[in-house]
Amino acid sequence: MESLLALVALLSSWSIRMNLTGHREPGRALRGLVLESVALLGVLPSFRSAVDLGSGAGFPGLPWAILHPERRVVLVESRERRHHFQRAAIRQLGLSNVVSLRGRLEELDPEPVDAVVAQAVGPARSIIPMMLPWARLGGFVAIPCGPNPPEIGQVAGLGEAHFLPYRVPLGGPARGVWIADRDS
Repeated sequence: MESLLALVALLSSWSIRMNLTGHREPGRALRGLVLESVALLGVLPSFRSAVDLGSGAGFPGLPWAILHPERRVVLVESRERRHHFQRAAIRQLGLSNVVSLRGRLEELDPEPVDAVVAQAVGPARSIIPMMLPWARLGGFVAIPCGPNPPEIGQVAGLGEAHFLPYRVPLGGPARGVWIADRDS
């Protein structure tokens, strides 16, 4: 818990100088970013490695790495300021299980992992083809969203999709995650 609070403090201090996220106050960042990351983690299948595509300031990937140092987390972010923040957070929090890559996800060489998450990157139907190369066979892709599932339909390379609703703790909003296994 101490490391999660340190992440919030670091985010707050950086947010004074630059716009990293809409959650500038520590309390809002804790509720809106950290608790939401933890709640999402609670509904996902187990995984050993994950990539957070379009990770912004590192959410949900950084909280996941803090809570599970045995898991490898890759953060992919195209915006330079957010990438610099991620690297500073990794260094200051001593997160040896996190790698931060800067670039557009469709231009980077994919590192196939168990779990591929893309939150607020673009329309769900158009982002899925870019997620697939990052997911190893037998892994899964996940798109966190609001309380209603996105209309995606069947996608080549993915098994049957599921929508898992959840609620962010401490009176947070109802949310959901669209998830599908990567198959041949």
